[in-house]
Amino acid sequence: MFNDASGSILLVEDNPDDVALTLRAFKKNKIMNSIVVAKDGAEALDYLFCKGEYALRDMTDTPQMILLDLKLPKINGLEVLKAIRDDDRTRLLPVIILTSSKEQQDLLDGYGKGANSYIRKPVDFDQFTEAVKQLGLYWLVLNTGPEQA
Repeated sequence: MFNDASGSILLVEDNPDDVALTLRAFKKNKIMNSIVVAKDGAEALDYLFCKGEYALRDMTDTPQMILLDLKLPKINGLEVLKAIRDDDRTRLLPVIILTSSKEQQDLLDGYGKGANSYIRKPVDFDQFTEAVKQLGLYWLVLNTGPEQA
């Protein structure tokens, strides 16, 4: 369905089952973008800012969007979001919070720290697949964002 695989997607998720489910939903919807998985907040920031094991990565090769879980080890999702928004190199990247949290405060904090969207993970695979389809359609095809520096 979505053949514009020009930009990568950074999936920040510590639960291997949720990673597999997300990858399966992207594949089912024929979203061909490469997907980079960071298993915790520290790894996500290392990837984005070319540190640690990603020190040789090209900083100008930014993801087209970031799917960010909130409940992460090492550095939680809200702290990752704050770091993304605080840096001029990444502050305009689309960040979609994709979480199972039903806490109203998490929703308020997510938007307050600059999330572009907040999606609660449906438990049902068909609902989740449809949510991923809509994510792909909007953020990868329809949305026009500013050029990154």
